[in-house]
Amino acid sequence: MSTALITGITGQDGSYLAEFLLEKGYDVIGVVRRTSHDSYERIGHLLDRLRVVPADLLDQHSLTSVIKDHRPDEIYNLAAQSFVPTSWSQPVLTGEFTALGVTRILEAIRLAHPTARFYQASSSEMFGKAQESPQSEQTPFYPRSPYGVAKVYGHWITVNYRESYGIHAVSGILFNHESPRRGLEFVTRKVSHGVARIKFGLAKEIRLGNLDARRDWGYAGDYVDAMWRMLQQPEPDDYVVGTGVMHSVRDLVEIAFGHVGLDWQDFVKVDPSLVRPAEVEHLLADGRKAEAALGWKPTVSFEELVRMMVDADIAKLEAAR
Repeated sequence: MSTALITGITGQDGSYLAEFLLEKGYDVIGVVRRTSHDSYERIGHLLDRLRVVPADLLDQHSLTSVIKDHRPDEIYNLAAQSFVPTSWSQPVLTGEFTALGVTRILEAIRLAHPTARFYQASSSEMFGKAQESPQSEQTPFYPRSPYGVAKVYGHWITVNYRESYGIHAVSGILFNHESPRRGLEFVTRKVSHGVARIKFGLAKEIRLGNLDARRDWGYAGDYVDAMWRMLQQPEPDDYVVGTGVMHSVRDLVEIAFGHVGLDWQDFVKVDPSLVRPAEVEHLLADGRKAEAALGWKPTVSFEELVRMMVDADIAKLEAAR
């Protein structure tokens, strides 16, 4: 039985990845901060099938100890301060977790278990002010937020440890991927949850920032499959993962409200305070390398994803009534 260690297991991607690996027969170990305020809501149904151990991306010793004690075959680093707006108000903390945290894990692997295979969760936010469209593995990075800058550091330190120490380390440059398990602070879930609340008469509006921002949105359950496929390759490499289709925030709200028979223009208010200091206008994946090398393709369309999220939030509110 192969063993996989996942940081950020209580998050959206961590929960889907844990499910995916358990179905494949892995022994799954989830790393959580001892002082974490995250609930186990997303992995509550898995707790009897996996092990949870304490460690912290801010603490080198704890990471080295966990990797030394468990000697996992595969390590997936999904933990980060991952909400872009928060990175503006907490840029130093974002750098500690999202940038230097990657170095600490890689150093722990180098010291304690250098044959482990390592996956780093890179991000399309690294492209930021995109220098070309669509964006491929060769597109120059131009991050436009402290989060994006931190992810660029995490990406390049992964490449550096791969080339310097021969560690089997890969980066998945994943474009936006969402699900009913997405946090309420993210725009997709803010919209789906807001639509559900409006449908039940619990709210009258949703306040959003830039409706013209365009993103390549996919389903998180699909994307964890791509993560796993990257670590099964004989040689480590980096891959862009996305759908190759771009939609605006306006498209998102139109589909979400339309799904429940409402006109979004009656409920969506633009709030200038929610616009980023430096906006990322459009991100679009060129995923041809991942498709060719990994055999990976998305299975859920944007429209299906939005309807899935709205339905899930409606079901949650119905269950709570």
